[in-house]
Amino acid sequence: MHAYDSLSRSVFLPLFTRPRYPESQLRPSWLKRHPELRLLFSLAALCVSFALQANNLEPSGQQTSSSQTTNQPADNPLYAMQNLQQRWAEIKYRLPQKQQQAALEQLSNLASQYLNEYPQTPELLIWRGVILSTYAGIKGGLSALSLVNQAKESFEQALEINPDALSGSAYTSLGALYYQAPGWPISFGNDKKARELLEKALKIDPYGIDSNYFYADFLVSQKDFMLAHKALDKALLAPDRPNRTLADEGRRQEIINLLSKIGDKHS
Repeated sequence: MHAYDSLSRSVFLPLFTRPRYPESQLRPSWLKRHPELRLLFSLAALCVSFALQANNLEPSGQQTSSSQTTNQPADNPLYAMQNLQQRWAEIKYRLPQKQQQAALEQLSNLASQYLNEYPQTPELLIWRGVILSTYAGIKGGLSALSLVNQAKESFEQALEINPDALSGSAYTSLGALYYQAPGWPISFGNDKKARELLEKALKIDPYGIDSNYFYADFLVSQKDFMLAHKALDKALLAPDRPNRTLADEGRRQEIINLLSKIGDKHS
C-alpha cells in the first residue's frame, strides 16, 4: 500500500454484476408462481447490500483497500472516524514521505467536512487535531504554526465536550503539542502544561500504547531516561486496539526506536 488513489472514489460500489442470461431463465419456478415475493427478495438483497457497505466490506468478506477511502458524506460519525483513522495510519506508516504532505492536507479537509456533517463530535475533533498536528510536523517551519494552533483548538473543543473520549486521547495529543511546539513568544509550548496533560491522559488510560509512548517521549525531552524507559516498556505491552493493526505496528516500531535511542542512559 505505497500508492493511494483519490479519496473521492465512492463506497457505493455495485455489489452484484448483471447476469448474462435473461432474468426469467434464472428465477426458480416457485418464484414465478408467487410474483408477490419478488419485492420481498429484492428488499432483502438491498438490506444485505447496505449491511456490507456499512461494514466497509466487499461481498467476498474482504476489507476494502486503502484506495477506496472516500470523501463522500459518511453514513454516521463512527464510520467517519474510522475512515480518518485508517487513512491517517496509511499515510503516516506506508506512504512515501514526499507524498505525505499533500495527502495529509487532503485528509485534513475531509476531517473538516465530516465535522460540518457531525459538529461537536469529540472523536472527530480529536482526529482532526491528530491529522493537523501530523501535517504540521511534515510541513515544518513557521508556516506550520497555524496548523498547530488549529490542532490545539480541536483538542480543546473535544475536552470541553467529553474529556474521556477515545480513552482520553485529547489529553495525550494536546500534551504532545505542548512539549513539541516552541515556547513564547513564538508559540504556546510549555513543558509544565505538557506534563499536566500527559499525566491526566495516563489516569484515564494507564496501559494505553499512545498515552505511555507520548509520556515517555516527553520524559526523554526532560532527560528523565529511567522513567521514560519504564513508560516505553509499558507501552510495548499495551493490548492491540480494535481495527488499528497498522497504527499499532507503526507505534510499536517508534517505541523500539526510542528505546534504542536512549539505550542505557540514566537520569
